[in-house]
Amino acid sequence: MNPRAALTLVGLAIAGCTPHEPKGDFQTLATEFVYTVLANSPVSATQSGYHRHGDVELDRILDRYSPAETERQRRWYQDFRLRLMRSVNSRELSPEDRADYDIIQDQIALGLLELTGIQNYRHNPTLYVELIGTGLFSPFTLQYADSNTRYEHIIGRLQEIPRLLSDARRNLSSAPEIWTRVALDENEGNVQLIDKTLREGAPAQLRDKYNAAAAEALRAIHDFDAWLRDHLMRRPHDWRLDKNLYDRKFRYVLATDRTPEQVLADAEAEMKRTREEMFALARPVYRQLFQKDGSDLNTVVSAVLASIAQKHATPETYFADARRDLEEARQFVRSANLLTLPPRDNLTVIETPEFMRGIYAVGGFNPAPALEPHLGAFYWLTPIPARWPKERIESKLREYNYYGLKLLTIHEAIPGHYVQLEYANDIQPQLRRLIRAIFGNGPYVEGWAVYATEMMLDAGYLNHSPELRLTFLKQQLRVFANAILDIRLHTMGMTDAQALELMTKDGFQEREEAEAKLQRAKLSSVQLPTYFVGWRDWRRLRERYREAHTPFSLKEFNERALRAGAVPLPVLSRLLTAER
Repeated sequence: MNPRAALTLVGLAIAGCTPHEPKGDFQTLATEFVYTVLANSPVSATQSGYHRHGDVELDRILDRYSPAETERQRRWYQDFRLRLMRSVNSRELSPEDRADYDIIQDQIALGLLELTGIQNYRHNPTLYVELIGTGLFSPFTLQYADSNTRYEHIIGRLQEIPRLLSDARRNLSSAPEIWTRVALDENEGNVQLIDKTLREGAPAQLRDKYNAAAAEALRAIHDFDAWLRDHLMRRPHDWRLDKNLYDRKFRYVLATDRTPEQVLADAEAEMKRTREEMFALARPVYRQLFQKDGSDLNTVVSAVLASIAQKHATPETYFADARRDLEEARQFVRSANLLTLPPRDNLTVIETPEFMRGIYAVGGFNPAPALEPHLGAFYWLTPIPARWPKERIESKLREYNYYGLKLLTIHEAIPGHYVQLEYANDIQPQLRRLIRAIFGNGPYVEGWAVYATEMMLDAGYLNHSPELRLTFLKQQLRVFANAILDIRLHTMGMTDAQALELMTKDGFQEREEAEAKLQRAKLSSVQLPTYFVGWRDWRRLRERYREAHTPFSLKEFNERALRAGAVPLPVLSRLLTAER
């Protein structure tokens, strides 16, 4: 999963000139849009490598959520949309500019939907908690300046925390219990980050200054935690989006040609088909294991998957195994000539930051900044807590067994998210790179990672291992279940029990994995369908390309599609056609 997709859409309204003066009305307006949205979210600006807007050092400050600022942001979106429509005739744009135009229009609509309809800043305390963690963690890990300068920025953001949490208390009128509980859990990670990790790394000459700022920040965080427990926990709010808000968000985020109902029907059909495929693949393995035939799908597949899951890492070897799998995947992509790997070697495997583990219970990917692609990219892997009961640890290790951990590494790193985003970070001109990185289409991003994993297996990774294929198909069931869960939970009244049964019985997931996914489904909306919608559309796009190009080159298709950046997949189809 790519965390940059969660770019904050509201915050500090900063006046000032954009840093470039490109020619043409659309380029001028697009430049204004990109850099103003970044300036409105200083935390996201740091992640993107944008450090100064006019006279404002963005790395020193946190996003703002006062009523005046959010209202100013709403008016800016409305005014910008009007100016864009009056100044630009989209039908006269080149195919590439038209793609960027469509992305910006969807982002305006999504920003206004958030500010006037969904309003996470009024109901979701994790927004503020994760903003603190990301705001401090990015300058700590991204080496865009020397250590002293970056610690000055960290200190500046520490000093902003009391103000941010004051905004949060004023804004948060109600919240789902689970959002408040996760905010409290993630804030423990923020405390550890401030009180231990950052304090230990502070340069000697800044230690007193750091300690003073940290003391005030920690006091504000502890006070906020008490307010969450004593006040916000007593103001319930439904975590579900209503049907109208969900459908609109679905349209702007996914930019697909299918409605939620059509996606649901497609996902349920694929789940049924894939279960039958798994049954056919598992039966000979079942006969070999148990010296008898099996006629019940769930019995046969469950037994074979349970046997496969017995081969897994330990909590102590989990990270070493992931690093081994990373190098193995890198070598296979080269030997199979699936695509040219990026020239930069800037990928590091690290523990998922504690303040992000509520939604990244397994792992994730954090790309290098679009404006500073030479800086670090991180494959996050969430460690298994030693305090967990033995049964819970074993459940997690069975789910991410020898084969499952390989598939996770392929998805998050090579040739998945890391490769895709490294290609995106080389797009020229720079403005186009920023539009497609900052506002990257979710189905393109997540769909590529699922498609690329399947491509590795089809090319013979691990010698066409049936155990690996069965594990992948099990993960495909999760892809389909993700879409089903999101649509049914938010718009059709699906219960927790029904959701867990879908995942554990129909999807063969471990209980630990299913409960973590249910929590994630309640913490987010419209993100979980991106995997299925994207995988399906990547496959459709490749087949159309194959029909139009003889002889067909898989390597050529992959590289041309990746060089376009994360545009909506229907738009990518138009761009590939226009290149001919």
